[in-house]
Amino acid sequence: MVWYEDLYVGYNLLDKKRQIVRKIKNGKPMFNKYVITLPQNDYDTLEIYPSNVLIQKWYRDSDMVVIGIAEGKEEAMDMMTLIIMECLEQTGSVNVKDFIMEQMD
Repeated sequence: MVWYEDLYVGYNLLDKKRQIVRKIKNGKPMFNKYVITLPQNDYDTLEIYPSNVLIQKWYRDSDMVVIGIAEGKEEAMDMMTLIIMECLEQTGSVNVKDFIMEQMD
């Protein structure tokens, strides 16, 4: 699992960012916390996962890129919308994967 350096953080988690990221990295289960990742394929825009699924070995060993954390699915969907809008404003397209990967280089 790769973490985006300029992580998007939901409003409800702003003061808990480091604590939440550490818990996710250490495989601690948390209720109502979600991560936003780049898609594992080339045709989706973004993916949302409950943080609890990241405890599974497959996810922890995968090369998925976590770009955001949020409290609650609604906040995660709102954040996903904001990320897509930011990408659209800056690039003129909704290819978020390329947008984020360019920033990571």
